[in-house]
Amino acid sequence: MALSKIAGIGYYVPENVYTNQDLTKFMETSDEWIQERTGIQERRYAHRTGETTTTMAVKAATIAIERAGITAQDIDFIVFATLSPDYYFPGCGVLLQRAMKMKEIGALDVRNQCSGFVYALSVADQFIKTGMYKNILVIGSEKHSFGLDFSTRGRNISVIFGDGAGAVVLQPTNKEGQGILSTHLHSDGESAEILAMYNPGTHANHWMENKLADFDEAEMGEMFMSHNMIDKAQNFPNMDGPAVFKKAVVKFPEVIMEALAANDLKPSDIGVLIPHQANLRIAQFVQQKLQLRDDQVFNNIQKYGNTTAASVPIALCEAWEAGKIKEGDLVCLAAFGSGFTWASALLRW
Repeated sequence: MALSKIAGIGYYVPENVYTNQDLTKFMETSDEWIQERTGIQERRYAHRTGETTTTMAVKAATIAIERAGITAQDIDFIVFATLSPDYYFPGCGVLLQRAMKMKEIGALDVRNQCSGFVYALSVADQFIKTGMYKNILVIGSEKHSFGLDFSTRGRNISVIFGDGAGAVVLQPTNKEGQGILSTHLHSDGESAEILAMYNPGTHANHWMENKLADFDEAEMGEMFMSHNMIDKAQNFPNMDGPAVFKKAVVKFPEVIMEALAANDLKPSDIGVLIPHQANLRIAQFVQQKLQLRDDQVFNNIQKYGNTTAASVPIALCEAWEAGKIKEGDLVCLAAFGSGFTWASALLRW
């Protein structure tokens, strides 16, 4: 059975740079406060009307396809990971297929938030291994800035996230030892509400005793979004940061070790670890836990913030462009996020 290899990779981040100091115009915060807790120094925000999650994905995908030595017409399947789609429905996959004038290929959207790209990569890997598809475009793209609460009330979340997109082209390879060696996917919905955006949604306050949405009373409808929800700021993301941190520092190293054990490898064998850029403090904890050297871990959250599904492919591409990933290197991808879901992928470049 053929393995899957990354044949081309690309990323795109918007031109608009917002430093921590810039955010003080909108909320009570400081550069020192943000860096101490997250390691973030600046992030990119997409143009308010000129860019979308899909348009950024198109730019990243164009680079990945060109580097793979193929054309958009050669792509035979799309797996698109995002939590910030252009529309509630349909998904971004079909919008990208239209924008890039591809054939009438299948397009699958993955809603696994921070671990979305690793999940998407795993799905694509299975299609390659079975021989069903030969050129799969896997994307992680996010436009967080359109839906954040840029006020002091929402600062604990808003200072963390940024916009951007990353993409890879997955192809079969018969070269011994090359490609994706294994992927490992997990979830635990017990604490789903700890990191979530409740509204708009169809939950109707079903899952929690405390009210998550003040919807309008009516015989039919009037529940998806209401003026009360907007007035009470119930249409923004919610996060219990310390609780997420506590879970992440356990599951991150656990799923990395799972991937290594499945392939009879150990942490010292890792050429480069590309962790989801959730928080620099989490990445540093994982590095210490696994006793990895600085040159074994690649972080770029300082420049881009947390771009959730886009963070792994953006960081992977930057590391490769910087010459930190070479043919034959063992690369580990790992992510943890809302759901909770977490995942890892181990591949030989």
